[in-house]
Amino acid sequence: MYPVIGKCPVCGDTMSVTRLHCRNCDSALEGQFTLGRFYQLSPQQLAFTETFIRCEGKLTRVQDELGMSYPTARARLTEVIRSLGYEVDEGDDSVSPEQRKQILQQLASGDISSEQAVELLKAK
Repeated sequence: MYPVIGKCPVCGDTMSVTRLHCRNCDSALEGQFTLGRFYQLSPQQLAFTETFIRCEGKLTRVQDELGMSYPTARARLTEVIRSLGYEVDEGDDSVSPEQRKQILQQLASGDISSEQAVELLKAK
């Protein structure tokens, strides 16, 4: 068995399923079926999403498991959310890049939790 692909390897458009088959009773159903939003993800995005779910949505666990920084894990999650067709609230632009960097450094050093970092980034 091969995994179903969601994007056409020729033109990049979304693929659709036209036939479903039951291996048990040999019944078949033909029509136009969508693959769902998750088939819009690249293999790398899907792997990240599976890790995110396995880690119960905790980005700190995702970053540990994948060996990446918190900002990288957050950026990957944002990319997945956008690829699924949702908008991402970027938050208030009043946090300067220097303030953001300082908060993320505190998070990386363990001085604050991810929840505290989120609140600080929202509060500025």
